[in-house]
Amino acid sequence: MFLIPWYIWLIVAIVCVIVEIFTSGFAVICFSFGAAGAAVCAACGLSFAWQLAALTLFSALAFVFVRPFIIKHLYTKKEVKTNADALIGRTARVTEEVNVAQNTGRVAIDGDDWKAVAQNAEDVIPVGQQVEIVSRESIILIVSPL
Repeated sequence: MFLIPWYIWLIVAIVCVIVEIFTSGFAVICFSFGAAGAAVCAACGLSFAWQLAALTLFSALAFVFVRPFIIKHLYTKKEVKTNADALIGRTARVTEEVNVAQNTGRVAIDGDDWKAVAQNAEDVIPVGQQVEIVSRESIILIVSPL
């Protein structure tokens, strides 16, 4: 079966868009711009050398102008706090007296029980008091009374 050259370039552009869907970085999509430019050249009856030149030129232009715009406006990395980092700034309830001198202290939050120490080493926080989680060291939460 004989395919018209601009069909082939159009298929290449579509395949590049599909590949971009499964990757990140917006790099492959730039080649789809180049393939679309080559398809226009092929549809105009230009030689294969002109089609390759259009592929190169439009891909390069897309890398220079389109990719930075897409990354700036669509690809934003938001820092998402997960696991124990998500607890910082939240309120917990003391389940075992927090006392640095006696090496005791546990707090409950979201149904989990965590080892805790007071931010101020002189603080003794009784059972039942609400505390704010100010930071963490490994699996130990540093708390401050409210």
